[in-house]
Amino acid sequence: MFVTIAVVAVVLLLGLLAFAATKPNTFEVKRAQSIQAPADRIFPLIADFHNWASWSPYEKLDPTMTKTFSGAPSGKGAIYNWAGNSKAGEGRMEIVEAATPSKIRIKLDFLKPFEGHNTAEFTLEANGTATNVTWAMYGPVPFMMKVMSIFFRMDKMLGKEFAAGLANLKAIAEKSQSFSAKGA
Repeated sequence: MFVTIAVVAVVLLLGLLAFAATKPNTFEVKRAQSIQAPADRIFPLIADFHNWASWSPYEKLDPTMTKTFSGAPSGKGAIYNWAGNSKAGEGRMEIVEAATPSKIRIKLDFLKPFEGHNTAEFTLEANGTATNVTWAMYGPVPFMMKVMSIFFRMDKMLGKEFAAGLANLKAIAEKSQSFSAKGA
């Protein structure tokens, strides 16, 4: 009886691993938001890591997280290192491309709780008086992440955080837009 249970468990495990091996080698998560503000008002909120505390949902995962900024003050060459609790983890971001006011590409390296090396990208496209802002992240999927993806969907987990961050960005940019219009 025990041998039968062990054989069935091994066959199920092998089947699970074989199924995981069929998963894609890369991932992409993307969300977009229309913001009633010009791109040149939104761009600095993203291109300067010092501004992320005002809109990024990841900043709220650990209020006592250690943050260090180095390199350029903003734009290409700006670097942000963080180390926090198990939710925030530890990692590093570096802006590798900053095409004012339309695109920001970030090299994103997670060190803890899982190591991962991805790219985050923000694109800003004018649409009349609004700007369509897209936040995307993409990168490789190591085998262990393929196994985890059977049980957890990366798009669902990260997607809601991206949507929340874009909603925060919208609120800040539109608030400063209306304040500027009143003050003019």
